[in-house]
Amino acid sequence: MLRMLALLQEGGAAAAAGSSLGNGLAVIGAGLVVIGAGLGIGLIGGKMTEAMARQPESAAQIQTGAIILAALIEGVALFGVVIAGFVK
Repeated sequence: MLRMLALLQEGGAAAAAGSSLGNGLAVIGAGLVVIGAGLGIGLIGGKMTEAMARQPESAAQIQTGAIILAALIEGVALFGVVIAGFVK
């Protein structure tokens, strides 16, 4: 994990200098994973709110499903960041 943080800090300069294309791609990949996870969880939250407003009696079931989906998205995002860290 510390290697990924170092890549994120130095990746932009390294990609601009052209010294290491792999570091730049790892930074771009990690960024895309984070953006995708944020969008996915945001969509889940919005649709959950809409569903709970339409059917307040089933709010507990909707909320449980949304929390499980958000946890799955976070797991996939973590996996993506770890894989991006292995790019050389």
